[in-house]
Amino acid sequence: MRILIVTAGSRGDVAPYTGLGLRLLAAGHEVAVAAHPPFAGLIGGCGLDHRPLPGDPRELIRTRARAASWEEARASMAAFLDRLADGVVAAADGADLVLTAFGPAALSQAAAEAYGIPVIGTYLAPACATREFPLAGATGGGDLGPDGNLAAGRRLLADAGAFQAGAVAGLRARLGLPPATSQPTGADVRPVLHGFSPLVVPRPADWPPRVEVAGYWWPARPRDWRPPAELVDFLEAGPPPVFIGFGSMAPGEGERLGELVTTAVARAGVRAVVQAGWAGLTTAGDDALTVGDDVLMVGDLPHDWLFPRSAAVVHHAGAGTTAAGLRAGVPVVPVPAMADQPFWAARLHRLGVAPRPLPLDALTADSLAAAITTCLTEPALGRRAAELAHAIGAEDGAGAVLAHIGAAHGG
Repeated sequence: MRILIVTAGSRGDVAPYTGLGLRLLAAGHEVAVAAHPPFAGLIGGCGLDHRPLPGDPRELIRTRARAASWEEARASMAAFLDRLADGVVAAADGADLVLTAFGPAALSQAAAEAYGIPVIGTYLAPACATREFPLAGATGGGDLGPDGNLAAGRRLLADAGAFQAGAVAGLRARLGLPPATSQPTGADVRPVLHGFSPLVVPRPADWPPRVEVAGYWWPARPRDWRPPAELVDFLEAGPPPVFIGFGSMAPGEGERLGELVTTAVARAGVRAVVQAGWAGLTTAGDDALTVGDDVLMVGDLPHDWLFPRSAAVVHHAGAGTTAAGLRAGVPVVPVPAMADQPFWAARLHRLGVAPRPLPLDALTADSLAAAITTCLTEPALGRRAAELAHAIGAEDGAGAVLAHIGAAHGG
């Protein structure tokens, strides 16, 4: 079976699908991943075919940040979605089955309808409103009570559908499809298999049929990847360091965050591996790879290799990085900024593997140093992290997807 996986966004929106894709490939399917051009190397390096989707999410973030008004930002996003829609259609040509992330799900659904092929939602965060918790992005991570949670989730999905309505309507018209009978959102795709552990977010009892929690799909490691010699030497030169990285968050704030991180690391008295990310984090010492004896700057590298070698991890609490931290079994300092990050940050604290989240816009060197110290001196955080990692490690999220495809589509 020719299977296309469609995803859009940052690295954390792409990497988990490489692991799922390799499992599908090993089961005898032909697999391609449609994603933005910056991730061609990641996808190809894992042995999967890449289908390019127009646009660079980094440039979109910069454009929105520079926009003089909400109307200008919305116009740039609308243009991005129109190009993305055409890219999804081109990528889906010839596929027998489409697996789609939540962001482009309405576009994937239209393309699959035009080609007469089935589509399965493969979502990294909860995407169906429930009374048990507010959906990721609906609030700052706090519980609103059963009725409030449900209302907030429905409102979030309605807003997402309204935002994409123009792009979806235009795509359906270009494909010769009738207008949608309701506002399309990823929440109306069926079936849906969520790529997170039921130990982290149990399936809500009020979710409709055919909406399931499968378990994590662990990112594949590029076949020719080797750890940089400088990183290996740094790890061997002292006790396990703290990892610090903010992923795709805060582009253009690298210098400010770098100074904050440098100060926090010194105050906490720890060694640190600092990932530049899309913020372009820099530390005192300009562009030198090593800053003093206690801080090492790195670029992109597999979290599954580095996190277990760390004493704790500081991250933005995106879905993919949250999963990697849980898998590593080390305490976490969540520093959420937007979207689904407050949801995952609050969940990490509730699970007992993290102190209270530190929102990125209020982060200080003192608060970060204190949180790092808590992670390293509070044994309960480490014990709970190790217990949860062991339990999650026994799950097989990709296997659940394979079983569903085999049962429903004979593959």
